[in-house]
Amino acid sequence: MAQKKSDPNYKVVAENRRARFDYAIEDDIECGIQLMGSEVKSLRTGQSNIAESYATVDEGELWLVNSYIAPYDQAMFGHEDRRRRKLLVSKKELANLWKSTQREGMTLVPLVLYFNHRGMAKIKLGIAKGKKNHDKRATEAKRDWGRQKQRLLKENH
Repeated sequence: MAQKKSDPNYKVVAENRRARFDYAIEDDIECGIQLMGSEVKSLRTGQSNIAESYATVDEGELWLVNSYIAPYDQAMFGHEDRRRRKLLVSKKELANLWKSTQREGMTLVPLVLYFNHRGMAKIKLGIAKGKKNHDKRATEAKRDWGRQKQRLLKENH
């Protein structure tokens, strides 16, 4: 079987590592982002952060709030670094997201900001429920037990 070459266009720009610790991710969805030219240039250099950001459904549109994209120095027309950015999804997906946030009390958490194989900026949103402290401890204990189990299996072989 031929080995796949890594795609030169696919590039992870920003990752929210805390999301899986703070939230129980139930489902995820890929969204497009409406960006200005200087924002795309800045993302290509990898200068962004989605750790403190979240998504919200507001007046029939999906918005990414409080995400940081560094200003691009060479840009003729700059951009505001923490502006609200419109996310692009189908009407059906938008209705599902609205239902899960309004009725079921879920949160829309950005997981990964990346360029896909076509070079388009995309963001993966997680539909999540917040974890309590005891849930976080249980997850950590489960992870530690998995590591310990692997060590024991490795020693026995």
